[in-house]
Amino acid sequence: MAEQKPAKTALFESIAVMGKAFASPRRLELLDLLAQGPRTVDQLAKASKQSTANASQHLQALHAAGLVSREREGNKVRYDLAGEDVLQLWLALRDTSAERLAEVERSARDYLGEEVEAIDRTELLKRMRRRDVVVLDVRPNEEFEAGHIEGARSIPIDELKERLDELPKSREVIAYCRGPFCVMAHDAVHQLRSAGRSARRLEEGWPEWHLRELEEAGKR
Repeated sequence: MAEQKPAKTALFESIAVMGKAFASPRRLELLDLLAQGPRTVDQLAKASKQSTANASQHLQALHAAGLVSREREGNKVRYDLAGEDVLQLWLALRDTSAERLAEVERSARDYLGEEVEAIDRTELLKRMRRRDVVVLDVRPNEEFEAGHIEGARSIPIDELKERLDELPKSREVIAYCRGPFCVMAHDAVHQLRSAGRSARRLEEGWPEWHLRELEEAGKR
């Protein structure tokens, strides 16, 4: 039995490579961005407000751990999540940490600020069928183009004040962005309500919605 110990240790050390890849807030932010769609190193560096060199280093670690894939396009490298299982793993880590660690909840409150009223997926689908709501995607254009809720309108949060007139006043606006810890949907609801509009945010974001769509399609 003693001879098997090194092999067993090597097994768990191999598994730990993926765990270690999660042990960096910068890498987690990059995974959260890639959950919205593939991007180049330069785009990821800009979105995460870090140098291209640092972003590239973190992406290489994520790639070595099997969490992201990469493809060269000319002189650029485009990264993407390695699969839907990686997306599920990232969301499970995020949600479980929020449920189990009080510090995550406190940090989320500090980051998001004043709470806003939310709507869940089931209710939103009912409202969409009745066509009495406007679903508003406030993420950047490139994220909307990579994937979005069918029928949603795209107005990036930085453009919302100037484009309010594009939204009908007679219907409630449901804003969504990257997920429950994404501040853009929060800000959108505050702006809309300050302008006298009826607005709520979706409890989840595009990645969760996308996974549910895939699960439901697989059951058909």
